[in-house]
Amino acid sequence: MRSLDKIDANQDAIVKVVCDSELKNQLIRFGIAEGTKVEIAEKIPFGPLVIRFNAQEIAIGRELARQVMVE
Repeated sequence: MRSLDKIDANQDAIVKVVCDSELKNQLIRFGIAEGTKVEIAEKIPFGPLVIRFNAQEIAIGRELARQVMVE
């Protein structure tokens, strides 16, 4: 497993563990839970990651992305 921020743009990953419970609750509100397949749509240099899933996109900061473990 590795953290979400280590995934390259246009790569798919499956969320396995969210290390922070507050972040976990926030992601669930967006529809992302453990087991959800996501795609890194874009990695903005020195900025957030844009995550695509279920025909929607959200931006997540890199610090938060480091707390999401994926395969």
